[in-house]
Order: sequence, then structure tokens, then C-alpha cells
Amino acid sequence: MRRLNVEKSKISVIIPTYNEDMNIAAVIKKIKKVMATVADDCNIYVINDGSTDNTAAVAKKAGATVISHPYNIGNGAAVKTGLRNVPGDIFILMDGDGQHNPEDIPKLIEHISEYDMVVGARSDKSEVRAHRKIANKMYNSLATYISSFKVEDLTSGFRVIRAKIARKYIYLLPNTFSYPSTITLAAIMTGHSVKYVKIKTFYRGGKSKIKLIKDGTRFFLIITKIATLFSPLRIFLPTSLIFFILGTVNYMYTYFASRTFTNMSMLLYSTAVIIFMMGLVAEQIAQLRIEKSEK
Repeated sequence: MRRLNVEKSKISVIIPTYNEDMNIAAVIKKIKKVMATVADDCNIYVINDGSTDNTAAVAKKAGATVISHPYNIGNGAAVKTGLRNVPGDIFILMDGDGQHNPEDIPKLIEHISEYDMVVGARSDKSEVRAHRKIANKMYNSLATYISSFKVEDLTSGFRVIRAKIARKYIYLLPNTFSYPSTITLAAIMTGHSVKYVKIKTFYRGGKSKIKLIKDGTRFFLIITKIATLFSPLRIFLPTSLIFFILGTVNYMYTYFASRTFTNMSMLLYSTAVIIFMMGLVAEQIAQLRIEKSEK
């Protein structure tokens, strides 16, 4: 990917929101103040995801362009609406609840000339609930294994990304809060350059819209789905190995106990071989699909 001339690029800030009339004006004002020192050509777009309060009116009064959904579809759907309709060469994606500090934007933008995507990784000093920190570490570890790349913050919604790259993966993005996980893994696993920059986030007031068990399960499924889309053997090979080991353990037990090779051992070995062969086929299909999409 060639270097990007940031000074000559059109930068757009995309903020997905839902019922944030108490926070959105302050966020917009801070962004405008920061961006005035970064770029001459920058616009702020608030994607109002069917808010039932005065989010749209407050955002418009604060100086943002507002695009509204007729009803609440989801955080990811709001991001997709922004990616489809907002002009620009560089997109800045961030939340409208005040947890992201606009003063961190220049730290991310300074690297976008060399990288395709720059992500704000929450530092240990960030104000995040304990159970969320534990869950994020688990997701980061799994994503690191899947992608063979050190993923420092899989679920961060604060990032700077080249518009061409972002639009390329719109079809993969879910309508839910899992969109950061999807676009991060998709970019990494298709060979795009990603950089993490440490930031500090702030605890937002009110009740979180993310449900630990429901959305946690969804994040796990998203990671697995992206892995099977771009590198299936990362999922199929360990699964096959588990069945092979179980078959070997069962065979050793039955052999020393009764000198027999049981049907269960045969079933486990057969399952291991079938899963491995399916993984090989899936890997070939994935490579062909990636090559076709690149063309």
C-alpha cells in the first residue's frame, strides 16, 4: 500500500450514536477543536441510530452532519451507514458517549500515512470494568492466535482507517457492537497493515449497552467466523488434533485393558481425518475467494 498524503486527504469523523443527547455536543465540540489543528478539510458525521431522545437535534446544533435511521438497528449498522454515505479519504471512527478522548486523534492520524488502519488500544490506566478487562484479554489472545498478529485491543471502537479499506469490508460487518472485531480481523488476515496506539478511555455514565454474556458469545462467534472465512485451518486443525488425541487416549486405554481396538477409537480417528480434510478444502476455497476479491 502506497503512503498516504494526509495533508491533501479529506478526513471525515463518523460517530455512531444512540440516545446520547447528554454527551454528543461536548464530543463534537472537542473534535472540532482538535481537528482544526490537524486538517483543513474535515467534517463530522453523526449516525443517529433511531434515538428516542434529542440526539439528532443536539448533534446538528453542535455543528455535525446528521444521518438518521428510522429506528434502532444496531451500532454496527450505524457504522455501515456512515461508511456507505460519508465522503472522504480517511475515516475516524469513535463513540459518541465521551469514553474516547478526541485529543488522542492526532496520535492515531500521524501513523495513517504508513498504515492502512490505526487503532486506539486501551491502556491499563483506562477506566474499564474488571469483567470487561478480563473478557477483552481473552478475545485479544484468541484473535492473536487466529491472525498470527499481536492484537492489543480487538473490541476498540476508536480507530483511523483508509476509506478504501473500510468500504471493502462493509459486507462482512454485523449490525451489532461486534463490528470492531470483524473489521480488525478482516484487515489483518487479508494482509493490510495495522498499528495499535495506546490511549486512555474514560468510564461513561449510565448503563452500558453491551451485555456481557450475550455480546461476549457474539464476539467469540465473530472471531470464529472471520477465522473460517480467511484462514480455516486455524480452526479445523486444532479441532482435528483434539479428536486424534482423544482417539489415541481411548485406544491406549482399551488396548491395555482388553487388548482391543474399539469402534469408539475408530470413530474418533475417522472424525479427526474428516475434519482435517474439510479444513484443507475450506482453506483452498478461502484462498480462491480472497484472490477473487482482490481482483
